[in-house]
Order: sequence, then C-alpha cells, then structure tokens
Amino acid sequence: MPRLILPLPLLIPLPALAVGSEIPDTSGALVQTILGLGLIIGILVLGLYLLRRAGLARPQAGRLLQVRGSVAVGPRERVVLVEVGERVLVLGVAPGRVNALDSLDVNELPSADDNQRPGSEDFQRWLKRTLERRQS
Repeated sequence: MPRLILPLPLLIPLPALAVGSEIPDTSGALVQTILGLGLIIGILVLGLYLLRRAGLARPQAGRLLQVRGSVAVGPRERVVLVEVGERVLVLGVAPGRVNALDSLDVNELPSADDNQRPGSEDFQRWLKRTLERRQS
C-alpha cells in the first residue's frame, strides 16, 4: 500500500484556517490605506504647486543673464559671451576662476540671421577678429 507524503507546510496548523474560525476581513484596512496614501500624495502635490507659485515672484537669473556663445581655448579653459542687459561680457573661464576679458555692446554682436552656432568655427573667427579690432 502506497504511503501518502504531505509537504511540510501543510502539516503546520494555521489558527486562521482552523475549523469553525472565519478569515479576517482586511478589505476595509486596504481601502483606508489606499485613501491615506492618496491624501498624502495630494498634499505633496499641492505643496509643490504652492512652492512653485511662490518662486515665480523672485527674478530668475535666466532672465537677467544669457549665454550667447562659448569656445574652448584649452582642455579646461573657455571664452564665454554673456549678455547682461545691453552689454555683452567676454569672460575667460577656468577651473576656480572667471576673468572679464572685454565688454561689448549688443549691437557689435552678429545677429541670429548670420546662422552662427555657439562653439562653431565661425564664432571662433568672429571672436578673434573682434578682439583684434578692439586692441588696435
């Protein structure tokens, strides 16, 4: 006669599955947890929205300064054109240092119609010509 072998987990008595006992109803706790999580996420979204609205009252640096172009002159050095109002600053940027090289009027810069991209060879030639013209 063959012997019946039961897996070990079936031999361990479980109080919740005992004869005459009922399975506890956890659907109410699950609904309460989901609603609580939704409330917390809603409060976070509302807080972030209010923080963003409050931040719009301050002037942002992106509106005051605009990088017009840059070119690498060494492995870690760059020359950058920064527009501030009606002036354009020519800055030398190196690790830990920023030096003002020159200051130009916005009218002296080429317009966007010249199809020059920041960092292109045309920008390098234009910057060299402008600096040479200013020195002479």
